[in-house]
Amino acid sequence: MSGDTQRAIEAVWRIEAAKLIAGLARLVRDVGIAEELAQDALVAALETWPRTGVPDNPGAWLMATAKNRALDQLRRYKMLEQKHAELAAEMDLAHEISSRERSEAVDAAIDDEIGDDLLRLVFTACHPVLSPEARVALTLRMVGGLSTAEIARAYLVPEPTIAQRIVRAKRTLSEARVPFEVPRGAELEERLASALEVIYLVFNEGFAATAGEEWTRPALCEEALRLGRVLAGLMPQEREVHGLVALMEIQASRLPARLGPDGEPVLLMDQDRSRWDHLLIRRGLAALARAEALGGTLGPYTLQAAIAACHARARVASETDWTRIAAIYDALSQVMPSPVVELNRAVAVGMAFGPAAGLEIVDTLVAEPSMRDYHLLPSVRADLLAKLGRSEAARAEWRRAAELTGNERERALLLARARDAA
Repeated sequence: MSGDTQRAIEAVWRIEAAKLIAGLARLVRDVGIAEELAQDALVAALETWPRTGVPDNPGAWLMATAKNRALDQLRRYKMLEQKHAELAAEMDLAHEISSRERSEAVDAAIDDEIGDDLLRLVFTACHPVLSPEARVALTLRMVGGLSTAEIARAYLVPEPTIAQRIVRAKRTLSEARVPFEVPRGAELEERLASALEVIYLVFNEGFAATAGEEWTRPALCEEALRLGRVLAGLMPQEREVHGLVALMEIQASRLPARLGPDGEPVLLMDQDRSRWDHLLIRRGLAALARAEALGGTLGPYTLQAAIAACHARARVASETDWTRIAAIYDALSQVMPSPVVELNRAVAVGMAFGPAAGLEIVDTLVAEPSMRDYHLLPSVRADLLAKLGRSEAARAEWRRAAELTGNERERALLLARARDAA
């Protein structure tokens, strides 16, 4: 298989996997079986496309292949009667129809976009029968198409732990016969926090990829934004839904400026702000205004959106209101205490009150177990050390950060900063 074909298949899989799994899950009512069927379609693509070339509509090819395998499996395990009865009830069909009509009904169940399958997939994976950690891991795997290694890095936990969570989660959903549907009423509210967390993690993987050769994956950001906007339509009175949408809109506005001419990363303070998407900024600020207008205590997503808004309102980097950002991080650390929030607060404090103040906060995190392999800790520490004139120590920290990151573009950037340190 040529390298170009391999990369094309991987790219198609990243884009289409969640849609495949969601469509199949509506048919078989089991996310574990749906993922297996989607993987079968991927194997078929790996066997076929190197000979025939990548089809004009690869997503449709994968769906057709997965659909055929789903029908074969339904028949093989004598599940077609049960599954057809469920589908017939949903579509108000008579129970007794011919085998040919049954196949047509199954086809229609996959092809007809009734509601939003991806949203159903999110809420199924976020079902209360699972632990919060399992909900996040499973949804990132199913909806975001992330590997267990990528999820482990996003959550700062060992990879085997994530793998075990995903396996147990799929088994639990199957055994509990969890319905593939968007919940309603009080149950919807109970599962909202987990859904928001998952959507934002998917967005973050697109905004700053944890592994691979590309620093950003815009398709993941777009999918997370789409799901967030759907949630905002479902729950217009929930402040944190609007807060999350605001945060993602504003952050996504920077995507065009995050890459240089050769795909190299461009950090926030070095970006050409004329390349920011000002339509997304306006949408984000409007969503933030809706969140703030709902009253009550500001939640973590709304606070993070307020920080992003400070950056968005600065015409040039030097106009950034770092004092206000540091104050908002103080509030965020109260409602969502975590080492990562503290690290970000250290950056803001360093910009507002000097690198020594920021370094003091960072140094309290060095012994934190969950930060041991988090590459941004030595990266931030290196930046603060360099500003204090401690060049040799800064170079060592940048090299350590380069060793820890799984992203090739980011590794190159960190090594370049180590080489260029005065």
